[in-house]
Amino acid sequence: MAALRGLLDRPLASYFLLLSSAGLLLLIGLTMVFSATSVKDYAENGNASASLTKQAIFAVIGIGAFWACQRLPATTYRSLGRPLLFTAVGLLLVLNLLLAYARLTGQDSARIGPIEARLLWLFIGGIQVQPSELAKFALVLWGAHVIARKGAALGWWRELATPLFPVVGLLFVLVGYNDLGTMLCLLALVVGLLWAAGVRLRVFGALSVFGLIGVGLLIAVASLGAGSGERGEENYRFARLMSFFNPPAPEDCKLEGCYQIFQGRLAIEHGGWFGVGLGKSSLKWNWLPEAHNDFVFAIIAEELGVVGCAVVLTLFAVLAYTGLRIARRVDDPFRRLAATAVTTWLVSQAVINVGGVVGLLPITGLPLPFISDGGSALVVTLAAVGMLASFARAEPDAARALHARPPARWVRLVWAPLPPLPARRRRTATPPAARGSVPRARERRQDDQAAPRGGVRATRTRGRSADERRR
Repeated sequence: MAALRGLLDRPLASYFLLLSSAGLLLLIGLTMVFSATSVKDYAENGNASASLTKQAIFAVIGIGAFWACQRLPATTYRSLGRPLLFTAVGLLLVLNLLLAYARLTGQDSARIGPIEARLLWLFIGGIQVQPSELAKFALVLWGAHVIARKGAALGWWRELATPLFPVVGLLFVLVGYNDLGTMLCLLALVVGLLWAAGVRLRVFGALSVFGLIGVGLLIAVASLGAGSGERGEENYRFARLMSFFNPPAPEDCKLEGCYQIFQGRLAIEHGGWFGVGLGKSSLKWNWLPEAHNDFVFAIIAEELGVVGCAVVLTLFAVLAYTGLRIARRVDDPFRRLAATAVTTWLVSQAVINVGGVVGLLPITGLPLPFISDGGSALVVTLAAVGMLASFARAEPDAARALHARPPARWVRLVWAPLPPLPARRRRTATPPAARGSVPRARERRQDDQAAPRGGVRATRTRGRSADERRR
């Protein structure tokens, strides 16, 4: 433990913990995407590595986004918050309007020029974009900037109501109408922001009430065609909720809406403690729906067992610890709020996904960060981790250490520039000595070490008689 504490006390410990945990999760994700999709890709296209190639391309783009984001200062992030938010809201509006038009015309998708909308994705000139993923990062930057600017005024409801709550409510409606799981992730992100800002508990109580009401309304509108629901058909969101609180028998799950849950638990049971071996899953042979995306954790449990699941969960725990450590150590309020929000976003999404797979939470359709198949989610997640890396290098101890022994010039040009040195803290002035009733009066100390008034002269005359002192 002493050696571990010594390693954690090093100036750049947060930076290297972040790189190692995120890098290992990305490597595990690429491996599991290949394992979960190779059989299906070979059966359909004759190319077992088609999904892996696509995910690897997005991983390279995400690493580029990580590299760019770790080079940016906090002022750039504060200025990017509003444009990113407007872009995300605009894309969500276009997506929802096109989907509403498709519902009215009885089509699966709608197209206007080069833009096509399908459920959660926009296809812009052949490029697939998921606006809800961009909305997470935009809300982190914009929300942290607004709260840091308000400061102590957050104690008033009026300051929270303008402009934070209206914008957050608009995002919840635009995202939650089609994707309830991502809306819950946004809710956790906002809770993390307010918690880091020190908002009073009664605000969280009021937000909980409004959040439950909003979730209930979004579940109800699935009967009107929200998300993948159909008018007049069974409300799939309500069915998922009921199957969680009142699960049917396993025999019934084979035929009804809990088929995916049943197959996921079969995969976990089949894996046991040490798994059946990497690439040897049997449930991925088109038995488990969304094995490469929402239920990739079940494939991990089947192939790598409890040991593999523990490794993945440990890496997420290290990522959570590192994000909160960065938030605690940085001096800038914006960096502290943004780091807390990103950590809450990634950890809550992982908890919701894993909880749905193992049966501790209802299924929401959220992907597992770094590991599930998905291009937009991976790129945005790596960009957010790059921002955390920039904040980790800006910790006071890390910045002083980097300036004390700066890396080579080509390393700074290729990898990351030196962070700014932290401002020097002013020494607190010593309080003035207690004064007596008379101005500038001194209280004579009773001990032998009290300094006499006369200085050296008084010291010399100490011990003489009164006649000698008078002379």
